This record gives sequence, structure tokens and C-alpha cells, in this order.
Amino acid sequence: MIMKKISVFDTTISDFNLGNEIIMDSVYKHLREIFPHDFFFKLPVMEITNYTKFYLNQSDLIFFGGTNSLSSRMEWYKQWGLNLRNFRSMRGTIMMGIGWWQYQKSGISWYTQFLLKNVLSKKYLLSVRDSYTKEKLNSIGFDNVINTGCPTLWDLTPEHCSKIKKNKSDKVILTLTDYAQKPKRDRQIVDQAVKNYQKIYLWLQGAGDFEYAKKILGQTKVELIDPNLAAYDKILDDPNIDYLGTRLHAGIRALQRGRRAIIIGIDNRAKEMHEDFNIPVLAAEDLDKLDQLINSNFETIIKLPSENISKWKQQFLAKE
Repeated sequence: MIMKKISVFDTTISDFNLGNEIIMDSVYKHLREIFPHDFFFKLPVMEITNYTKFYLNQSDLIFFGGTNSLSSRMEWYKQWGLNLRNFRSMRGTIMMGIGWWQYQKSGISWYTQFLLKNVLSKKYLLSVRDSYTKEKLNSIGFDNVINTGCPTLWDLTPEHCSKIKKNKSDKVILTLTDYAQKPKRDRQIVDQAVKNYQKIYLWLQGAGDFEYAKKILGQTKVELIDPNLAAYDKILDDPNIDYLGTRLHAGIRALQRGRRAIIIGIDNRAKEMHEDFNIPVLAAEDLDKLDQLINSNFETIIKLPSENISKWKQQFLAKE
């Protein structure tokens, strides 16, 4: 047996958003299923130092999973520390549920095309999070791209989802989003939680959520959940709790833990993943329907792209 050295760009390193911890938890789970006996390096996404290059240059495989790392102007908007000085060390990077940053009408810059064509793997299938990202990469010549959805969805099988409650619980856990502040919208969400639930919890996924939440909540009585994933998982162990909020991956985590979720869609990620996979998203502009949705019985039916997920995984097993 030959032990592989596998580098993983880890978005939890030097980051304030616990949503990345939810994503990386799934990334590592599925990579370890594929490579149970191999050695993993966790590498920073933004700071590509000489030490980072040292590990990259020793790696048999390089993975980057589940975040908005791509954009049409990577010279301007950076979610990945890739540039003309360091791209050679990243050649062969394999995407795992990667997404595109927001809807962008402009074409993809020469700079971005050059980097992606010189860095992303041509040997392996590249896994993307949604159809929009696939179309963007197809438009610049990548034909080795398949839409698998985010790795956080990969265990939301029909069997798993069939066990999620259809009717409203007595308690709810809320989230708000510090970087997408719309007080009128978010107060409406809080008001619906007060109206429909006996007990309200608040989980802080981002470092700025607490200060923003204080402005929105006013005198509303909520119980704060500590800002770490273990504390969030513990509250989700309660079978009589729902999820309601604007944090996409907090909602997906609730689904992973078998809880009924209503995700308020405030960006392209939620919209695209709802359209492609039917995750339970209510568009922010449709908040007038929230009360009815909370009080309705609905099934959680995720349209999991199982064939694409299996195809992406099997390519590595076939090359063993």
C-alpha cells in the first residue's frame, strides 16, 4: 500500500464564519471515506506562503471544497489567495462543491481565465455546487465539470429526509447574518418566530452576528447558543426544535441533524441550491408567506444528484 499525501485548502483557517466549519466537516468526512488510509494536510486558503507551497509541492492530490472561491474578476474579488506568483504550486487542484461568488453579468476576465486554466485539474472531474457555477466554467472551456451540490448535502438522502418532521415544533433556533443587514426584513423574521414558537434560541454563526442581533431583537427574549459547532449540534439534538434564519449552512446543518428547516434566501447560493436541489428556502422577497409556511406541514425532499456524487467519488477509487 502506498500512502498518499493529500492537501486540502481549509476555509476554517483564519476565518470568522462557522459556516465554513460546517462545510469542512462534510468535506473531510467524504474525503476520508474515499481515502481512509492516506495523510491529509490542512492548508490556508488565503495566505499562500512558502510553507504552504512546500506542502503543496509534496502532495499527490490537492482538494478545495465547498465555498464561494470563484468569481469573474479574481484580480479584484479574492476568496482564494491564488495569483500569478503562486499558481504553479497549486496546479492540479480538484474542486469539491465549489461555487461562484454572486451573480455576475460581466464576462470572465483574462486574468481569471488564465489562473483557472493553469490551476484546476484536467485529469479529474471538477465538482461544483450549482448549475450557475458549472455554466461559468463551461463558458471558458472546462468540459470536466459536474454539478454535485455542496458536500454538506451529500448525506441528505431520501431515507434521511423521510425522518425529518413535517409539522411545526414548539421551539426554534434563529440565525441572522451580520454581513447582509436588512433590519426590516430580519425583524419580520423575528416577529414570526415570536408569534409561532414558545421558545426561541439564537445561534451566532459569524463573529459580527451578536452586535447586529442586539439591534434587531430589542426586548425579544431569546436564549443564546454559544458560537461553536458543538453547542449548535447539541441544541439540534432536541427533536422538538425547528430552524429558521438567513444563514444557509446553519440551515443545512439542521437538516443534517434531522431537523425541520426554513432557510431565508438572501443570496445566490440559497437560490441556486433551492432551484437545483430543492433545499427548503423561502426567498427574502416572499416573507409574507412565512407565517403560512411555518404553520403548514411540508416534506423535506432533497433532489440529491446521487449519480454525479458517485461519479465524482468513483474516479479516485478507479485510479487506485
